Amino acid sequence: MRLTSNTMANSYYKQNHLKKLRAFCQTARLGSMTKAAESLFASQPTISLQIHALEEEMDTILFERSGPRLSLTTEGSILYDLCLPHVQGIDRLKETFDAHCGNLTSGELNIAAGESTILYVLPGPVGKFSRQYPAIKLRLANETGRNGMEMLRTDSVDFAIGSMLEVPDDLVYDPIVTYNPVVITPLDHPLAQMDRITLGDIGKYGMILPPRHLSTWHIVKMVFAQHNVNFRVTLEAGGWEVIKRYVSLGQGISIVTDVCITEEDRARMSVIPVDQYFPKRSYGIVTRKGKFLSAPSKRFIEIMNECFDRSDSE
Repeated sequence: MRLTSNTMANSYYKQNHLKKLRAFCQTARLGSMTKAAESLFASQPTISLQIHALEEEMDTILFERSGPRLSLTTEGSILYDLCLPHVQGIDRLKETFDAHCGNLTSGELNIAAGESTILYVLPGPVGKFSRQYPAIKLRLANETGRNGMEMLRTDSVDFAIGSMLEVPDDLVYDPIVTYNPVVITPLDHPLAQMDRITLGDIGKYGMILPPRHLSTWHIVKMVFAQHNVNFRVTLEAGGWEVIKRYVSLGQGISIVTDVCITEEDRARMSVIPVDQYFPKRSYGIVTRKGKFLSAPSKRFIEIMNECFDRSDSE
């Protein structure tokens, strides 16, 4: 079949248009034309020209310089949200096609999750996914809180897994599994000898909690404030394994989620349910609104749901 000049011109325009959008999305994600050029195996002037051409085509300014980093203008943010799913869909077309044909034989999956989620929630789903799809390169970024959200917003990861109390407007949170709050103490602690404990009883003893910027601290503070009870934190420590270790050594008590409690823990410390005071904690999938989810992403989320029957955790 002979291609007419109009057909060829139209094909060239579409290819060139995709290059401009790809350059724009990478620059927005990385905050630098130089870094975008490196990631796309192009020169910095080429990326600059493509973005300039896109700005002329859209009749707007897409970036503004904020220190050494480029940041999106309001119009740039709108265009980014509109075009990113399409660019990602084209770039992952072969991978998606293979998946629809029942083949997940290539690709990679990047997930952001906090240490506790990686240690206690993900071993089952990760193991099942890796056994079923050994050719998919799986990366777990040990990030939580603000860092994890930033990775989502810059598309450094496909999605995040964790617990969220407040969901920003640009993100979507889909809870999958729920765990109960417990107080942990040394075996010989006075609270361990009581038939029923109150918030006032808990507040008498120094607590070991994760850093202030994490959700556990905010939940504890909120619950004690609602009941007009004082509490004190004697030690901040990152990670439940560290917290459990210091509790077992008699350095204080803590409020954790029972996902982190093992049979070995129950043998060396007292575990007291406190769900009458503290809310249950859900863990689930966090995605950016409008983001294209790759075939490996969708399959991992399916496996998460298979591993954690929601009806058992509600």
